[in-house]
Amino acid sequence: MKKKLASMMGIAAVAAMALTACGSGSGGSGESAAPASPENGDKAALNIGVMAGWDEGVAVSNLWKQILDKKGYDVTLTDADAAPVFSGVASGDLDLTMDVWMPQTHKDYMKKYGDQMTKLGTWYDDAKLTIAVNKDAPIDSLDELAANADKFDNTIYGIDPGAGLTKATQEKAIPEYGLEKMDFKTSSTPAMLSQLKKATKAGDNIVVTLWRPHWAYDEFPIKDLKDPKGAMGKAENITSYGNKDFKENYPGLSKWLDNFKMDDEHLFSLENAMFNGTDTDDYAPIVDKWISENQDYVDALTKE
Repeated sequence: MKKKLASMMGIAAVAAMALTACGSGSGGSGESAAPASPENGDKAALNIGVMAGWDEGVAVSNLWKQILDKKGYDVTLTDADAAPVFSGVASGDLDLTMDVWMPQTHKDYMKKYGDQMTKLGTWYDDAKLTIAVNKDAPIDSLDELAANADKFDNTIYGIDPGAGLTKATQEKAIPEYGLEKMDFKTSSTPAMLSQLKKATKAGDNIVVTLWRPHWAYDEFPIKDLKDPKGAMGKAENITSYGNKDFKENYPGLSKWLDNFKMDDEHLFSLENAMFNGTDTDDYAPIVDKWISENQDYVDALTKE
């Protein structure tokens, strides 16, 4: 699973990364604004901290960059690990991050930096670890899996051995649902997705460990197994946070982000377009195409 908390880094890392940050913007909030200005009176220059490897954050940050650039903002996306993103927003070196997971995943960072940040809108509220099967599988719940293990070749396909998802499956789901006789195969996310693709093409049943949000839900006909014992943990929400001066500098954008919501259909399809089979970090043309296919939804995000 890509979402692994990185080791602590100094805020100097954010400053250094900002010099080579992706995006068309020439710099963060500490630099002069672009010649064009947003019509709503917001400050033009906007530096968004993007947690590297967290696909949903990469996706929505790139989406908002394309939206805001067309409205006269000068947006820079600064890639960094979680620690420098949080410290950067707290110190004001970054203006915004859109990928704060609560109440569990980022609780330690929020304890340290939360009172120096401005909470904006929660845009996704079903982020969770899951165990999924093909949509036409003969079961709907984890408590049915043991009795039907033979229908799934007695195998659960997992991801990296050290991932939190793998730990939850090994230490919680397997013992609590009596799945010890099943072969839990761990390797990597790409290997798991390859097995899922193969099974889908063949029309076979398959069990995989997965998480929401993920583009696989858009690409493959799959469903999450119900988890009546709560072995995989509770769902978390994903919220945007700005620096302490964010609402003063960006009152218009603050309202948009306070109201921003992204449902499964839109988020999964955007991630699928950006990350499934692509070998590029130039997401602008991909996002622009996605916007053209979802224009009504995108236009509503900045409707006054």
